[in-house]
Amino acid sequence: MDTLTSREQALVEIGGLLRDEGYRFITVTPETHRRVNARAGAERAANLRDVFGWSRPFDAAMMPAPILAALRRGELCSEHDGLLASHVRFSTLGDGFYVHSAYPTTDENSVFFGPDTYRFCALLRREVATAKRVVDLGCGSGVGGLCLSDRVERIVLADINEVALSFARVNAHLAGVADRVELGLGDLFTNVHGDLDLVIGNPPYLVDPGHRVYRDGGGELGTGLAVRIVREGLARLLEGGRLILYTGAPIVDGEDRFRAAIAPILDSRAARWTYEELDADVFGEELETPAYAAVDRIAAVAACATVA
Repeated sequence: MDTLTSREQALVEIGGLLRDEGYRFITVTPETHRRVNARAGAERAANLRDVFGWSRPFDAAMMPAPILAALRRGELCSEHDGLLASHVRFSTLGDGFYVHSAYPTTDENSVFFGPDTYRFCALLRREVATAKRVVDLGCGSGVGGLCLSDRVERIVLADINEVALSFARVNAHLAGVADRVELGLGDLFTNVHGDLDLVIGNPPYLVDPGHRVYRDGGGELGTGLAVRIVREGLARLLEGGRLILYTGAPIVDGEDRFRAAIAPILDSRAARWTYEELDADVFGEELETPAYAAVDRIAAVAACATVA
């Protein structure tokens, strides 16, 4: 793996210091985050969870000196009206520590972490017993591949977003597995080379007017990227290899449009496959936007396939 930049070194240091402080934070949806931060008394941070979880502004005096020094050295905070704000958040999943973008994630290159992430990793831990070489497509923070580090030999983290790969590099170091991780910058398999026996993905699946990389799936109702992962992933797998995909499926007049798009591909290229609805209703607020005027609901789904 490439050498860490000074910013990345600072992030690794902050992550280690937070771990030593016993820091834990489960990241919620943006809408829940907005509501919690709108409460009286949430205007500024009182502790580390407020700063690195809830993304609240803080007084420099409340921050442990080593963490504040690392924030400033890495240019990872900014000042406004006498208070500082961190440019990053840290989330925990199991024993893992993961850095990602601060709230609100309005920048087009923001790196997401939230309930989808937890469902995706639970799916992976359920489905994967062992693998030699896995690629996590659209890896974001890298959490999908990294959460399997105890049961796969080599991990390839691939993303089109340079900011995401920078965070993924940091998170690989925080997990202590950087020597087994490769990074691939580009669109899906563009810079992913060599044999693969496991392809995983949790791609963007919404229609986003701002075209933010972590949200906008493209294609029909945001399903474009997920359909490409199915098609291109099956073509890259070794014999007996597996594809595990977590995504959101738009349901229109009772029909799952994503399942309808991938079923012919899976029928023709996979030896066997399963499809499961994990959560019947996610991101319900999106139904108020024009793009979803005809959509009943968005379901979180899992598609798992094995190639012959």
